[in-house]
Amino acid sequence: MAPSSVVVTIEKPNKFSLVEINGSDSTLLLEKQKAVSPKQFTWFLFLKANRVFACLSWLPMALKTMFLSVKKRIALSDVSEEEAKSRRLYRFIKVFLFISIFALVLEIFAHLKKWNLNMIQPWEVQGLFQWCYITWLSFRVDYVAPLVLTMSKFCIVLFLIQSLDRLILCLGCFWIKYKNLKPRINGDAYYIEDGSSFPMVLVQIPMCNEREVFAQSIAAASQLDWPKDRILIQVLDDSDDGNLQLLIKDEVSLWREKGVNIIYRHRLIRTGYKAGNLKSAMACDYVKDYEFVAIFDADFQPNPDFLKQTVPHFKGDPELGLVQARWSFVNKDENLLTRLQNINLCFHFEVEQQVNGAFLNFFGFNGTAGVWRIKALEESGGWLERTTVEDMDIAVRAHLNGWKFIFLNDVKVLCELPESYEAYKKQQHRWHSGPMQLFRLCLPAIVTSKISVSKKANLIFLFFLLRKLILPFYSFTLFCIILPLTMFIPEAELPLWVICYIPIFMSFLNILPALKSFPFLVPYLLFENTMSVTKFNAMISGLFQLGSAYEWVVTKKTGRSSESDLVALAERESKSLNEEKITRRHSESGLETLSKLKKQEEITPLKKRNRLYRKELVLAFLLLTAAARSLLSAHGVHFYFLLFQGLTFLVVGLDLIGEQIS
Repeated sequence: MAPSSVVVTIEKPNKFSLVEINGSDSTLLLEKQKAVSPKQFTWFLFLKANRVFACLSWLPMALKTMFLSVKKRIALSDVSEEEAKSRRLYRFIKVFLFISIFALVLEIFAHLKKWNLNMIQPWEVQGLFQWCYITWLSFRVDYVAPLVLTMSKFCIVLFLIQSLDRLILCLGCFWIKYKNLKPRINGDAYYIEDGSSFPMVLVQIPMCNEREVFAQSIAAASQLDWPKDRILIQVLDDSDDGNLQLLIKDEVSLWREKGVNIIYRHRLIRTGYKAGNLKSAMACDYVKDYEFVAIFDADFQPNPDFLKQTVPHFKGDPELGLVQARWSFVNKDENLLTRLQNINLCFHFEVEQQVNGAFLNFFGFNGTAGVWRIKALEESGGWLERTTVEDMDIAVRAHLNGWKFIFLNDVKVLCELPESYEAYKKQQHRWHSGPMQLFRLCLPAIVTSKISVSKKANLIFLFFLLRKLILPFYSFTLFCIILPLTMFIPEAELPLWVICYIPIFMSFLNILPALKSFPFLVPYLLFENTMSVTKFNAMISGLFQLGSAYEWVVTKKTGRSSESDLVALAERESKSLNEEKITRRHSESGLETLSKLKKQEEITPLKKRNRLYRKELVLAFLLLTAAARSLLSAHGVHFYFLLFQGLTFLVVGLDLIGEQIS
């Protein structure tokens, strides 16, 4: 058969035939194939129309379902503890909302009367209402607009400074990638055959009511690849639930009988939260025999080679005080909230921590997944209970004492992200109020310390003021207060590059370390502005020592495991079947007690439900009111930004983001 020939199969009832077309005749066949009969085109249109009608029929049902869930949530919801304690900011926003609604009604009335289109002379005023409107315009131009314009310029300057800092960090990250700058191990590795060459390592797992994750964290720590006589695992249980204490003790006993050097500790006087727990554990007499301490929160699952990837960096570098590893998230694709958190934390580790570690040898300790030289902890004053960010506290004091830090971006430790907005909100409140507490306490020590002036400037102006105070301040003030205010004061209108171009560019930089999340660029930008109210409120409470600044709420976990974890678990279980069975030393009464506890847990589950968040809801209506006012002035980008930002606040205020509980 010739290479240029075409074979066509013609199908008829009960009959098949082959027709061969050679040479140029094949082009005629292709032209015929391109032609579509009217009947085929009609069926194509019917198919498309069917899909459109299916989508249209689904949309009302989805809206109805969402409306019913929102209605039920409003009827059953109550005010969260944090909302009840932060009434000042809520009242301020509510008053601002009422004023904006009144101004919108006034502007709509004036727009319909075309007052805003005519130059009205004083003698042409008709009626009291028109006189009030003219008086307001005059007062707005002379007094309100200059004040708002000054505030907006101040916030824009802060915004540009913070954006420049973020850009410099990104350039530093690109330089690290380009030059392949990574921390190198100084000196020779430890001899595998000679276990005595390995240093003594203490592993601490602080936990408090971590019912869902205690077993997997203990299991991961117990399987760390390190000589058994050179490692000790401390399970530091601060749980106030007696039943849970028994379950954790049982898990510790199981691993101890397998040959793991592990102990269980429970404090009788539970003060100081996590810092008090770690401080109590470090006071044990046997700690003096250990050189390093690795810390893992209860939801962290280090790989077996974690210590062999981190501890060798201390060898040959006596000034190194901390080796910090990166976090990896098992549930980053669970819902929209976890996806947005993953973007934030990927930038934090890939850019902020890596750049600061490479060029400054200093960054904030993340509180977990890190290895400390015990000598550095002791010389820096140990764990202190004065703030809710004990990890940042010890890092700053160690830096003031001359200790160096390194960050290992390639060493990752698996953990969980908060899946509900309530848990995430409480976590962010603690993370943003604690640094302001610490700044007030550490400022005199920073000024009088013996470190260089450049390091002092970095600590005060960049680490604390710019990234911990200015960022939440301008985010909330500029985009949640000034922007909607300028819709009613057109003389102080913000330029497009402030509300659109630069924020999108900075969000693009933030999302670069997590490129797979690029489709969530716009939701990420809107959600970050929404979280600014929580971060601003936390920053103010920490700076001025308000009551909510000293609260510590344990972040709720679900105890999820990745597919690789499940496969590894299955392999370990199958391997253990071939080994000698270990008899657990529990009496029959003890086993009965444990079974009763587990049955009790199943009978009395914890009641959880989604909440309403008043500040977010009030801000949603404020932004939507401003969007309606911008519509009168035919503002394009301003209207769409305010509209979508208001809808984002509404979704978050109704707790429709994150875990949904029926």
